[in-house]
Amino acid sequence: MTTNLTMPRPPATEPAGDRSVGPRDRLDRATERVAGWLTGHSIPILRVSLGLVFLTFGVPKFFPGASPAEELTVRTIETLTLGVVSGGTALLLTAIVECFIGLTLVTGKLLRVGLLVLAGALVGIMSPLVLFFTDMFPGAPTLEAQYVLKDIVLVAAGLVVAATALGARLVPGR
Repeated sequence: MTTNLTMPRPPATEPAGDRSVGPRDRLDRATERVAGWLTGHSIPILRVSLGLVFLTFGVPKFFPGASPAEELTVRTIETLTLGVVSGGTALLLTAIVECFIGLTLVTGKLLRVGLLVLAGALVGIMSPLVLFFTDMFPGAPTLEAQYVLKDIVLVAAGLVVAATALGARLVPGR
């Protein structure tokens, strides 16, 4: 399935018989060139950027004490697994998952598998908002709450990357 996302073309400002090239025409052509470049490059840039974010958050989890999200990560995994996975194992598992997602997004290899893992991971990533709501929002959002809330952008970016991996295409306006 292919989905076309198009940009509407602005109406012509000059009569069809007028051959003069005005500032509006140059602006329209420049806009079309930029739109064409964005069409071809923005989704891959988004995919790689998202991968780098996952690697940036995942790698420190391999080193106890290096991630500011360590305590929240362990607490969330322990709660979600009913204590079956805890402590260092929870942290290591999270590091592996986040780095795997990051590598698939950066390289484009095993992308669909990485996106499937991302879908599952995002449930875990966002779950502290439900599991620990009163701790995260004792009034104003805590730093941990802000840390989790920024992941809404990761969800949106993941949806765009997944849509294109499944066949949607961004095409310039005609």
